[in-house]
Amino acid sequence: MKRVPAGLLFVLGMSFAFCTSLLVQLAESAAPGCCQSGCPDATKGCSEAGFVPLFDGKTLRGWHGDRKLWRVENGTIVGSTDGKIPHNTFLIHEGNFSDFILKVKFRLHHHKGNSGIQFRSQEQDDFVVAGYQADIADNQFMGILYGERTGRGIIANVTPEVKAALEKAIHKDGWNEYVITAQGDHIVLELNGVKTVDIRDPKGARSGIIALQLHRGHNMTISFKDIRIKVLKSAAD
Repeated sequence: MKRVPAGLLFVLGMSFAFCTSLLVQLAESAAPGCCQSGCPDATKGCSEAGFVPLFDGKTLRGWHGDRKLWRVENGTIVGSTDGKIPHNTFLIHEGNFSDFILKVKFRLHHHKGNSGIQFRSQEQDDFVVAGYQADIADNQFMGILYGERTGRGIIANVTPEVKAALEKAIHKDGWNEYVITAQGDHIVLELNGVKTVDIRDPKGARSGIIALQLHRGHNMTISFKDIRIKVLKSAAD
């Protein structure tokens, strides 16, 4: 068997490594998002099949709210209030969604304040929203399903076992991720992999808007990023 010169082996090896690196770069540039911690654009959602971003990472295009309270900063949506706002206020997405999986990363700065992610909700006057809320809080309300302006209050509370699991799972003053699944009357909330709510709710709305909350009475700041949604086939289909 004829031996290949060492110099030629080196050249072939370098060529293979270069081609492999180039293919990886092309694949990453073609992907709709970046799942690695070193992603240069932290606002892009992961490259998950069927998910589309609701936030472009640069502007509030597609959203509306009180611009004195909401802004884009370092690729994230930031909401801030001194607590003196007259009522809970929201940054509202212009889309309407029925059955879906919604993924949102959030950071409650200094783990202080109260916020939430509205879904299947209805817009009222002055950036007010009513409907389902996946609660974000610095206390026992983290992870619950709340009915904002519905008269229902807490629709589904977290159990003592879930509270204990969240104590370990929540990154206080760091980034956390909600996964909200709504299909028919089935509502599931997951927070950093901990399932906090799993209910059937025949009374609830079957479609509506998505919105982000700033709660009155709290001097607080909250950030959101990687907001992405996957539309599901209707449970009735």
